[in-house]
Amino acid sequence: MSLAVHGSALIQRPGFSLPLAFVLGMLCTLGFAPVAVSPAPTFSLMGLFMLLQHAPSAWRAALLGLTWGLGCFLTGVSWIYVSLHDVGGMAMPLAITATFLLCLLLAIYPAIASNLFFRGKARLAANASLRPALLFAGLWTLTEWLRGTLFTGFPWLAVGYSQTPPSPLAGWGAVLGVYGLSGLVALIAGLLAVLFKARGKSITAWLIIFGILVFGALLRHMDWTQPIGKPLTVALLQGNIAQSLKWEPNRLAMSIDTYTRLAQQHPADLTILPETALPLMFNEVPLAILQGFTRHGAALIGAPIATRTNEYTNGAVLLQPTFTGTPGQVSAYAKRHLVPFGEYAPPGFAWFFQLVNIPMSSFTAGSARQAPLILGEQKIAPNICYEDLFGEEIIRALPAATLLINLSNTAWFGDSLAQPQHLQIAQMRAIETGRTMLRATNTGMTAMISPKGIVTAVLPPFTAAALTVSAQGYTGLTPYARWGNVLALLLAGLACLPSRRQSAKPQ
Repeated sequence: MSLAVHGSALIQRPGFSLPLAFVLGMLCTLGFAPVAVSPAPTFSLMGLFMLLQHAPSAWRAALLGLTWGLGCFLTGVSWIYVSLHDVGGMAMPLAITATFLLCLLLAIYPAIASNLFFRGKARLAANASLRPALLFAGLWTLTEWLRGTLFTGFPWLAVGYSQTPPSPLAGWGAVLGVYGLSGLVALIAGLLAVLFKARGKSITAWLIIFGILVFGALLRHMDWTQPIGKPLTVALLQGNIAQSLKWEPNRLAMSIDTYTRLAQQHPADLTILPETALPLMFNEVPLAILQGFTRHGAALIGAPIATRTNEYTNGAVLLQPTFTGTPGQVSAYAKRHLVPFGEYAPPGFAWFFQLVNIPMSSFTAGSARQAPLILGEQKIAPNICYEDLFGEEIIRALPAATLLINLSNTAWFGDSLAQPQHLQIAQMRAIETGRTMLRATNTGMTAMISPKGIVTAVLPPFTAAALTVSAQGYTGLTPYARWGNVLALLLAGLACLPSRRQSAKPQ
């Protein structure tokens, strides 16, 4: 009996499909950092595709997708529990429940894709052997985009993030973005399932897979953007201040001393301190301390900024070299995309902050479009922590911006998967924009990423250190920077167009 027949019989065994779906979801997480085995999500989705092909009903297909999603998210975003319990102080039963409910909510999206795939497959022509793969890819793309958009969005673990370098698909990121990459992974997975069933006898399927991989490799060598201006020497400071100590008043001097020492020991054209590096409102920081950061050049400092309406924003303040305290030497960015339950309470959820200790949890969002911060020949587009998950928001600063800088305080997530996963997300933003991405974090991963998405320098996490790099600005636009997610969504929509069954020929 052939391998295909054995596989089909195993998948259809009662009581076997749901546990297998959960394991396949767990397998998908191996594609993300720190393991970063890029083919893993392809084989994970290939298995899900085969399970859905043998599902007895649309309801069962949705349950398979939900179970796959639980396997993926419970393993891949386990750091949510760390944030709530280990760092935030939430009681263990509540933290476990909250983490599970979030993962269950995220798992609804692959459940929707699976249900719609089952219903759509039933309407396809009997001889349309490759159409199910296209339908699967289109629905996966659309539901991942919805997950990253609805209710402020949570696109963490979008399958496309697993295809950062050295994946041969990475080059497609500059054209289709992360959701388009997700669709390509799902398409290859569906085609491999078709080939498995057909014992490899589909030249068209082989050609499509080969073409996707080859063009992806060729696109990695495309220079969509060009260098502009002189490179800046940049010191990225990583203070490694424990979250449990950061906001204690008697520990303020420790934070200031740590960052002041790192800045003085690593002179640069631009010194960058991470998100809320100094646990003070910016207007409360003594002038002498600020001048210490600008002794050798400019400084970009993550700090809360008071507004004229007695509110405060999560901000990044750029101080020009030899800062003297005059307003003309200061420019600032205010975080636009706030984290629900972390930086603000959604309507009806104010009670949440009574269960967890989150200092400064009532930020006001900055305006949707903000001009880059100018430093000599370079124009800097900051983004703060969670914001770099949203590619279409990052490209709003283009083409003006020449450098991207992320300021993060990932101490909230302890020693977990969050730090390497977040670095991988930043790699995708660099590919999509064709810009150098600099990351200054409190505990890791502090790094520089090239416009090709390659991590060229990185500090070990959980160390107090500085990373000094030479950062080149870039100008120009990638196709993704021009069109955003439009092209990926258009292709996904076309892949989902219904096709009629062929009517039986009269005898």
